[in-house]
Amino acid sequence: MAVSTSPETPIPVGEVSRLIGGWIDRLGAVWVEGQITQLSRRPGAGVVFLTLRDPSYDISVSVTCYRQVFDRVAEVVSEGARVVVHAKPEWYAPRGQLSLRAAEIKPVGVGELLARLEQLKKSLAAEGLFAADRKKPLPFLPQLIGLVCGRASAAERDVLENARHRWPAVRFAVRNVPVQGVHAVPQVIGAVQELDALPEVDVIIVARGGGSVEDLLPFSDEQLIRAVGAAATPVVSAIGHEPDTPLLDLVADLRASTPTDAAKKVVPDVGEELARIGQLRERAWRAIDGFVQREERGLHAALQRPCIQRPQRMVEDREEQVTALLERGRRTLGHLLDRADSELAHTLARVVALSPKATLERGYAVLQKPDGSAVRGPGEVGADEELRARVAEGAFRVRVSGDPGADAAPA
Repeated sequence: MAVSTSPETPIPVGEVSRLIGGWIDRLGAVWVEGQITQLSRRPGAGVVFLTLRDPSYDISVSVTCYRQVFDRVAEVVSEGARVVVHAKPEWYAPRGQLSLRAAEIKPVGVGELLARLEQLKKSLAAEGLFAADRKKPLPFLPQLIGLVCGRASAAERDVLENARHRWPAVRFAVRNVPVQGVHAVPQVIGAVQELDALPEVDVIIVARGGGSVEDLLPFSDEQLIRAVGAAATPVVSAIGHEPDTPLLDLVADLRASTPTDAAKKVVPDVGEELARIGQLRERAWRAIDGFVQREERGLHAALQRPCIQRPQRMVEDREEQVTALLERGRRTLGHLLDRADSELAHTLARVVALSPKATLERGYAVLQKPDGSAVRGPGEVGADEELRARVAEGAFRVRVSGDPGADAAPA
């Protein structure tokens, strides 16, 4: 329960320490897992002092146990080993120090580690951290490569030498960190995050040589996996040898079987690229040469065509056709005019033959009244009526004598 205090009514340090001890005592015994970072076994002493560390969170706690408790596992437990401890938290009030009093220590076996890693693998896979669509492509030619590895390690040498052998101008930003032990996880995470924050770094390689399952355990740590999954820069995992498969291989954008393989996959080979450029240039030359030759053959064939050899021949051929058509048109028009002339002459002859003038020329006359109307019957004129007689050569006047109806021929 909370303690009521104020600047006017503070409580002494001893009381605070006592209260903390009371709260811790109520926690009871717990099973705790961690990694032994320090081990002190003084000759003749009945108590063994340990420091138990959580590598994921960089937190340590002191552990004490009686010698007979530790002697049961002394042959299989040493500094760096992972253990499970059944202990009761204790508060040392005079110094304000928390420790664990261990009643039992159990080493964590390889089988247990593998089972836990498999469970963690399934959990992270369910979150999608290992999904293929999260993988980022590597640049073809990185200008600056970030390298996280152990100091003066074979992995560092393999990556640097092979990369510079393949592309001498390649540059590296190397971060040397512990690659095993209790300090490996936080420092590897820090190095990856530091390199990821540099905009000039194009790709990050996390490299380490081979080792046992316990040695490679930091590269299956959940915090490191999540840090690599959150990185914006492509990350290449080059941990151990081909059979080694830490969880970092699954979350990384590219897995390399060895550090040497990482250098080969990240940096192109200058010799191979020059050879490829030469092949492409030769291929381009052949393509251009083939195209020019095809065009030359096509041009030569076009120049051999008669219309190109004697272009005026087309005009001459058309001239003959135009002349023939012109003559044909003239003949056709002549025939049409002749036929029309003949038909016109025949029509004119018929018109002339049927005209009143022709009738008059045969001796007939046309009698007209004073108003110009023609007389068609005797009943149309009266006695002594003056008429106008029109003949072929002219006209003259006549007078009707007697009764015109009396001399009329019978119908």
